[in-house]
This record gives sequence, C-alpha cells and structure tokens, in this order.
Amino acid sequence: MTWLGGTFTAAGEALAKRAGQTLARWVILDAIEEKPSTVAQIARRRGIARQAVQRVADLLERDGLAVYELNPEHRRARLLRPTPLGQEALRTISIAQKTWADALGAEFGEATLRNATTLIHRIRQVVISHGLPDESGDL
Repeated sequence: MTWLGGTFTAAGEALAKRAGQTLARWVILDAIEEKPSTVAQIARRRGIARQAVQRVADLLERDGLAVYELNPEHRRARLLRPTPLGQEALRTISIAQKTWADALGAEFGEATLRNATTLIHRIRQVVISHGLPDESGDL
C-alpha cells in the first residue's frame, strides 16, 4: 500500500506549495500552530526523527516563518512558534486542504467515509495488539 502513502504525500506537497512551502514545513508549522513546542516534543508527537525536525525548524526560522523563544521549563531546549508569516502560510494551506478534502468527501459520501473510519480504527487496533516485528524477523 505504499502507493497510497505516496499519493497522499504528493497531495500534501501540492497543497503546501500553494503557500510556497513543502509538506515537511507544513507538518512542523502545523505542530506548533496551537502551542509553541520544542523540537523534541514535535518529533515525539509526529513520529519524526528529532534531527529532521531540527533541520526543518531551522529553515522555518531562517525564512521568517517561525521563531525560537526561551522555554521557562528548560534552559537549553527553546520553544518554536510560528510568526505571523508562518500563520498566514498555514491559513493558505488549510483553506486549500479543506476545499480539497470537502470535494473528496462529497464524492465518497458520508456512509463510505464512516465505514472507512471504522475499518481504519480496527486495523490500527489489530496492528497495535500484535506489536511490531522484532529484528530477527519473528512476528
């Protein structure tokens, strides 16, 4: 099913491009939209390598879309928050994403989406209950 992931990645890239961004930048901006966070917090929540988040966060800061600020809970781990320019990029992407998602949802219909949601939740439960395969190849 990697083709599905690739399709959604391509869609995300196209949506982010509307604001002159990439999917990676959108993901990090979205992670700090509601609440400033440290790079490590973003990485944990999104399941992304901390180093990858750091690279994108530094690019966002360089381009004026985010800023680092002091963290009252930690001397060295600064908080990342969006700037007004970053918030505007998020608004642009969000409007495009909602329009796109609404069009898809209308085509699928409510019943199909509800069934798909139920199935995805069930798949997640089964995968979690089985755990990940270990390195020896045992399941």
